[in-house]
Amino acid sequence: MEQLLEQSKKVSQEAEVFSVSTRKTEAIFETNRLKQVQTKESSGTALRLINEGRIGFAATTKIGSENELVNMALDMVPYGAEAKFEFPGSQSYFPVAVFDPEIESVTEQSMVELGQSLIDRIKQVEPEIVCEGAVSRRTLNVEIMNSRGGKASYQKSVFSVAIEGVLVRGTDMLFVGDHESSCHPLGNVDHVAESTIEQLERARVMASCPTGNMPVIFTPHGVANALLSPLAVAFNGKTVLRGASPLGHRKGETVFAPEFSIWDDATIDFCPASYSCDDEGIPGRRTPLVEGGVVKNFLYDLQTAGEAGVQSTGSASRSVGSLPSPSTSALIIGDGKTSFADMFAEVKEGLVVEQLMGATQGNILGGDFSGNVLLGYKVENGKIVGRVKNTMVSGNVYELLKEGVVIGSDSRWLGGSVKTPSVFCPSVAVATQE
Repeated sequence: MEQLLEQSKKVSQEAEVFSVSTRKTEAIFETNRLKQVQTKESSGTALRLINEGRIGFAATTKIGSENELVNMALDMVPYGAEAKFEFPGSQSYFPVAVFDPEIESVTEQSMVELGQSLIDRIKQVEPEIVCEGAVSRRTLNVEIMNSRGGKASYQKSVFSVAIEGVLVRGTDMLFVGDHESSCHPLGNVDHVAESTIEQLERARVMASCPTGNMPVIFTPHGVANALLSPLAVAFNGKTVLRGASPLGHRKGETVFAPEFSIWDDATIDFCPASYSCDDEGIPGRRTPLVEGGVVKNFLYDLQTAGEAGVQSTGSASRSVGSLPSPSTSALIIGDGKTSFADMFAEVKEGLVVEQLMGATQGNILGGDFSGNVLLGYKVENGKIVGRVKNTMVSGNVYELLKEGVVIGSDSRWLGGSVKTPSVFCPSVAVATQE
């Protein structure tokens, strides 16, 4: 990296080298049994130049191709965007623990046993279910160096377990499942099995659901499926700059219910989405997006921050083959005070949404979502009475997260990058095909 940077400095005003190497081992399961265990390694280097005020970019996965990389980046300068930033100099980083050396000692055999035990436990409850899933461990090494003296590096470990089961009876197909990720090895995945089994138990009886507006409770999975994607887009600095975010001109205004708060946090120890610095070497931080219903901030990388005339929020994300862009790290919705059961205790007729399919196919920039209920339950007189079929829900996050919304106290992590409780919305459009 030093050699590539020195060579780049001779032919450009500013230069940055970004290098990533990964190693991933994965045990993959299909039809209730192990399909394969595979290990993949990859590495790559990206070079970003600023010359005559414009950005040149090139990337390679070939070792020893420094001359070629510099020439390619220089060739792209005339076609690159106008640089609205300078690379950061030497930075101080808050220590964020995202690497557990124990992950490297996890054997392939133990990963296979963990995945198979999870499948076997679910099949004990429902012998006819067909499961697929994966158990994986991954290590990631990131290095960043630039011509202004900026230098950063970190190592991350990620251990993940995912399971999905399909139960087919005649023309009916039931999908259940869950997943968990951590920077630590996961030896106990009881809650993944328990969550999946709970879904199976709630879905054993079928229930009809009418068409019309009714109370809907989104479980943490349902919140992630339906509500978070429009919000993540709206708080992205690039969307704000394009004038496409409904929140772009509403900073400091009360847009949501006072019970609603959401923030982005890259500083949580052993969270897979955390980091000490982003992919441009800017320190990671906790960024409030909404506090008590009030819009507070947006997420920026160096380029979008420069265009907006603000500071980067340390939110740059990229692969080796792409330029940085703003992205969320760990997106967290603040807990409320209402338990999941209490949310529908007084509901005469309503719906619980666990999984949606196709929710982001609507006008996501406007905050709309619309999707088929892949897994959801009918609520009658304060109790879950069965699973619904052929049902769709639709709405707008900016309307639903206003007056009347109830935030649950049952927060949980989903995949190591989202933490959310259940959310009760008093009136959501529901359509059922008879």
